[in-house]
Amino acid sequence: MIRLMLAGALLLGSIELAAAQTTLRVGDQKGNARAVMEAAGQLNDVPYRIEWKEFPAAAPLLEALSAGAIETGLVGDAPFTFAAASGGPVKAIAAIRQTREGLAILVPENSPIKSFDDLRGKKIATGRGSIGHQLVLAALEKNGWAASDVQIAFLAPSDAKIAYSQGSVDAWSTWEPYVSQEEVLFKSRRIITSEGLTPGLSFQVARPEAIRDKRAELTDFIRRLTAARAWSLDNVNGYAETWGRLMNIPTAVPQNWLSRARIRITPIDDSVVVDEQATIDLYFRWGLIKQKLDAAEIVDRSFSDAIAKAGL
Repeated sequence: MIRLMLAGALLLGSIELAAAQTTLRVGDQKGNARAVMEAAGQLNDVPYRIEWKEFPAAAPLLEALSAGAIETGLVGDAPFTFAAASGGPVKAIAAIRQTREGLAILVPENSPIKSFDDLRGKKIATGRGSIGHQLVLAALEKNGWAASDVQIAFLAPSDAKIAYSQGSVDAWSTWEPYVSQEEVLFKSRRIITSEGLTPGLSFQVARPEAIRDKRAELTDFIRRLTAARAWSLDNVNGYAETWGRLMNIPTAVPQNWLSRARIRITPIDDSVVVDEQATIDLYFRWGLIKQKLDAAEIVDRSFSDAIAKAGL
């Protein structure tokens, strides 16, 4: 009996040690997920190791995912579509909803540009295949303009910031927290937001291998992230303070961003699939992707129960 008890204890210890040594490699953008999870206390007592990797935008995050450097991360619907269409090993496992005020085309405080109509012939900085690019295309389409009616300068956020600050471009189509940084710190103006133009959808994505081999860790991570986002809706100041400290940016910036964003995690349901299909169709119409994907085939709904329970 004693030998059996000792063997059982050794086996349990081995299982616990193996679990403790498991690492989930998570891509984050500007401290987004890490800050809210830390502020909400959701990084306490995690039964596996989280290896955070920071990215300035979705495109390099998805490149890292494709290369196997990370296993999961947060990206917008537009770059996700771009990656899926290129055959990248990526599936959406949770949806992120928020207001659409933080995806916007910005102009400097003293710019003579007052509306989207004033952008005809002007140069707009944004990332190729990004949600900023998506906004420009949606606005062009709504106004009946052709692609040639504006000049798009495809730049990474750091380069777009330089070009925008130096006046090399007339406007910058970008997302949070860049929008709030420009508004709060430099008095930039939003001349158009994505309200009524794009779904305002983002995704937690993962490699198929991670979904297969690290399902328990992914499920737990999503549950914790969902709970943290639910907490943040009533605790903007605490989240903003943690984010500002992690990113070394004045707290007024995340307060501006988070107070209007109302970010929440939702299961991938029929409405999410419909919205993602709209993004796919937009990119297909404009020739950014060569094949028309079926949104239902690039999402994984199997994490929905965990999300629904954590969001209560």
